[in-house]
Amino acid sequence: MVSTTLISSVPQYVSAEEHRNIVGSTPTSFTDIPPVLRHKEDNVRVTLDPPLHTFTDQDGANGTLFVIESALVFMSSTGVGFQVPYPAITLHAIARPESGPSIYCQLDELAGEPGAAESPENDEASDMRELSIIPSNPTSLESIFEAMSLCASLHPDPNISDEDDLDDAFMDESAFETFTGEEGDELSEVGRVRSDFVNNSRYAPY
Repeated sequence: MVSTTLISSVPQYVSAEEHRNIVGSTPTSFTDIPPVLRHKEDNVRVTLDPPLHTFTDQDGANGTLFVIESALVFMSSTGVGFQVPYPAITLHAIARPESGPSIYCQLDELAGEPGAAESPENDEASDMRELSIIPSNPTSLESIFEAMSLCASLHPDPNISDEDDLDDAFMDESAFETFTGEEGDELSEVGRVRSDFVNNSRYAPY
């Protein structure tokens, strides 16, 4: 089952102010509180490579992007959309190619699948999908990027245990590859954290 799934309606969400009011009222269950919308951007175009089944170029030509704490959501003006869980977004960056600026993402379509990473039957090329988010207003790129970085920080990799975290603290630096990206790309917040870790820098996201 792929991580990127088609949807016909936007998942329920609340604004940051609504969330504060709900929490302040001491609800009977905090688990029932809808996730917070961190950014909404209208007039957005998206491309997926390889394409998502039944999601056409026309569907991706124009729509609204919702950066919700639970998932990244795109809803097309055609009434078809998709959502991506943040653990599946292995990289996101601001790209500034000659064709125009965008948010570039790499998606792991088997994120969360038990044993997916170790299975020799899974072909790496087919497991990955590239997503480009092109807003009509280029000045919104930084806001989208920062909202995605915040939401991604709320979803640590479920396949990493506490023991793995401890082992990572003693990993040989040579085991890592430093992502430099292509010219014009900016490293995502997740990438910055990994880079800081490799260089023994302390990182405080809050």
